[in-house]
Amino acid sequence: MSAHTELVSRLRAAWLSGKTRPMEYRVAQLEALGRFLDEKKQDILDATALDMGKPPFEVELSEISICRSELNHTLNNLGTWMKDKHVEKNWATQLDSAFIHKDPYGVVLIIGPWNYPINLLLVPLIGAIAAGNCVVMKPSEISRNVERLVAETLPRYLDKDCFAVVTAGTEETTRLLENKFDYIFFTGSPSVGRIVMTAAAKHLTPVTLELGGKNPCYVSDTCNVQNVARRVAWGRFFNAGQTCVAPDYVLCSLEMQEKLLVALREAITEFYGPNPQESPDFARIVGDKHFQRVQALLRSGRVAIGGQTDAQTHYIAPTVLVDVQQDDPVMQEEIFGPILPILTVTSLDDAIAFINARERPLAIYVFSSCKKVVNQVLEKTSSGGFCANDTIMHMTLTSLPFGGIGQSGLGHYHGHYSFDTFSHPRAALLRGAGREALNTPRYPPYAPRRLPLLRATTETKRRAACTLL
Repeated sequence: MSAHTELVSRLRAAWLSGKTRPMEYRVAQLEALGRFLDEKKQDILDATALDMGKPPFEVELSEISICRSELNHTLNNLGTWMKDKHVEKNWATQLDSAFIHKDPYGVVLIIGPWNYPINLLLVPLIGAIAAGNCVVMKPSEISRNVERLVAETLPRYLDKDCFAVVTAGTEETTRLLENKFDYIFFTGSPSVGRIVMTAAAKHLTPVTLELGGKNPCYVSDTCNVQNVARRVAWGRFFNAGQTCVAPDYVLCSLEMQEKLLVALREAITEFYGPNPQESPDFARIVGDKHFQRVQALLRSGRVAIGGQTDAQTHYIAPTVLVDVQQDDPVMQEEIFGPILPILTVTSLDDAIAFINARERPLAIYVFSSCKKVVNQVLEKTSSGGFCANDTIMHMTLTSLPFGGIGQSGLGHYHGHYSFDTFSHPRAALLRGAGREALNTPRYPPYAPRRLPLLRATTETKRRAACTLL
C-alpha cells in the first residue's frame, strides 16, 4: 500500500467514525484555521515575497483578507446552512416529513495553484470543513516557499486524523489522483483540469474545476477614460497579471484606443512610478519557465507602453500592445502576465461577435456609462462571472458564486456556494409506519379505476395563468 493510499484510508476511517459531523467540531477547526492566518501572517508575507515578489499590500488584500472574510461569513452562517431544508409535498405525503439533508461527501482532495497559493487553497478548505468532510490538501510545488510553509505549519493547527497536507510534483500528483476520493476540487489550467477529470472519471468522482481563460474587456466610446484606465490597469497588473480573472485583452474603437493609451500610460506611472522595476508595489513572474513563456508573447503586435524585461529577476514591465491580430500568439492562450493587448472593433455588435467566437471565459468586463450597452453585453454573451465598470471586484463578494463555464471551469464556490459544493443534498422522506389503508390504491392487483385518485394525490398541477390587464 502506497503512502497516499494509506493516508486516504486513514482519513476515510476518521470520516466514517462521524468525527467531522458535529457543528462544534467544524467550528473548532475553522477557528483553528483563523489562528493560522493570524499567527502565520508574517510568514505568509515573507513566503509570497520570496516566491514571486508579491507586495505585502497585495497579499493582505487578496490572500489574507479574502480568507478571513470567507471564514467569518462561514462561522456567522454555518448553523443556518447545516439545517435540514423542508420542501413542498404532494397530497400523498402531507402527513410525512420531506426535507433535504446536507451530507458531507467524505474524503475530498483540494489541489491549489501557485498564483494565489493561500487564498485558492484555504477558501475551498473552509467550505470543505464547514460541510463536514475530511480533506487532503495539495499546495502547488511552483510557489515552493508557500508550499513549505503550509506543509510544515498548517497541520499543527488542524486535526491530523481528518486533515492532511501532501507535497507532490507532477508525477506524485498523478499517483495521488489514482486513489479514490469522494470529491476533487482543482484550481489551475484547462490542460491539467482535463487530467484531473480523467482520473476522477475512473472512480466516478464529482469534481469542481476552477480554470482560466481569456477574459475580454469591452470599452465603449461612452465612458470616463481616466477611470477606465486606472481600473483596467489595476486589474491587469495586480500580482504582475498572474490572476485568473484579470482582463486579458481590451476591445474598443480606434478612437477610444488612442485616448486609452494616453490614460493607461498615466495610470501605470501613477501606480508604479517612471520605472516600475524599482516599484515595491509591482510583483514578479513566478519562475523561469513562466517568464520565458510570457516574454515570448511580447513579440505579438507592437509594444505601445512598457515591454522591458529582466530574466534574472523575472521582471516584465507593465506592457500594452497594439496592432494585435486575432491569430497572434498573445491571443491564443491565457496571458497570465503583465501584458494587455488592445484590439479594435467597429461596433458593440462586432465586440459581442468577437467574444462569442471564442471559448467562454471566466469573466467578462464592460465599461460604459450607458446601461443599455452593459445589458446587451450581459444578455448576449456567456461567462463564469460578469463585472461592469470595474475589474476583479465581483469575486470579493462572498454572496456571489465564483466559477467558470465551459473551458473556464465547472462548478462554483465562495460563501454558501462553497458549503453547497462540498455537501451532497440528500433527499429524505420520513413516512409514518401506520395508515396502511392510504397506500392500498397503489398496490397490485392494479385497478384502473384507482388511477385518477393516485394521480390526484401525487401529480403536481399547473397553476392557472394570471393575466394582468
